[in-house]
Amino acid sequence: MDVLRPTLIRIGGRVYRKSLVQEPVHPQEEEEDEGFYAAGPGDCADEPCDAFVVEETEKGFQCRVEVPSPLYKYIIGKKGETKKRLETETRTSISIPKPGVEGEIVITGQQRGGVISARTRIDVLLDSFRKKQPFTHFLSFALTQPEVQERFLQFKEEVLEKCSKDHGVSSSLFQNPAKLHLTLGTLVLLNEQEIRKACELLQRCKEDFVDQITGGRPLAVEVAGVEYMNDDPAMTDILYAKVRMKDGSDRLQVIADQLVERFVASGLMLKEWDRVKLHATVMNTLFRRDPGAEERSSTAPGKASLKEREAFNARNILKLFEHFYFGEVQLDAVRLSQRFSTDASGYYATSGQLNFC
Repeated sequence: MDVLRPTLIRIGGRVYRKSLVQEPVHPQEEEEDEGFYAAGPGDCADEPCDAFVVEETEKGFQCRVEVPSPLYKYIIGKKGETKKRLETETRTSISIPKPGVEGEIVITGQQRGGVISARTRIDVLLDSFRKKQPFTHFLSFALTQPEVQERFLQFKEEVLEKCSKDHGVSSSLFQNPAKLHLTLGTLVLLNEQEIRKACELLQRCKEDFVDQITGGRPLAVEVAGVEYMNDDPAMTDILYAKVRMKDGSDRLQVIADQLVERFVASGLMLKEWDRVKLHATVMNTLFRRDPGAEERSSTAPGKASLKEREAFNARNILKLFEHFYFGEVQLDAVRLSQRFSTDASGYYATSGQLNFC
């Protein structure tokens, strides 16, 4: 990293510089620790007084921050080094709940500025490491109508009958028909409180704009035609079915884009694209090694190396099934789906949902 041009990170309308701190390497531990400080006028580490609540106590000042327990270790650091450094540099004391116990991190100090500085550094540190967590949930439209599932199985049968001699084509590439869906975006929700927050945001979206767009009725969508993700059809990793509104409108796209925009603004989702690419994965090379990798396509950075993938030749599939009709779907809900789960119907377990009707 260029120390003269450090990375700027925006959290909650605030801007921070990110600095990299090298620490001694310990076996089987992370080789780097990341240090942060707030960027502001005069390079001051302190934040404006109204950035978060700082309480005055008999012994000084105190600030509380809710942090999911899986992230405690990033505040503690290797052998407690990150926590010690934060406390020393900000002249504060940082109290962290026991591992696995949900609660609040409490920062105390004699100087208000030191408490604020410690809080800003913790915020940015957590934001950085949260981005490295594998996602736990995703917003989805389920394509679980029997007609679509039957047509998908027909597609699979015909592809294997006509294209099984093409490089890399095998039955292990195909999606589980019970889990066909459209993904809107992925989320990292690390405790029940964050799941509840996501569910509440879904309901606000329903009231704010979804009901007006849908008119309180399901959206009639056709699933038809196949397309590939990468540049070379002879070296394909993902093949997906395309979707379109039956009435020719863009209402489905508008709902998807606005939902993602709201979730990104809330901090629950990372922005990946300017627009949501609505698609239903039907074949994925990741399924070959891990049938449970339904949602891990290109949205989990660092989790799927190229060595895990063996591309397949989709030229004949694209030629023969370019306009394959998978059927019509009445989309009536957006689901907050839990990754690596299955409900009684065979679809993903649902943590919450936004109903159109």
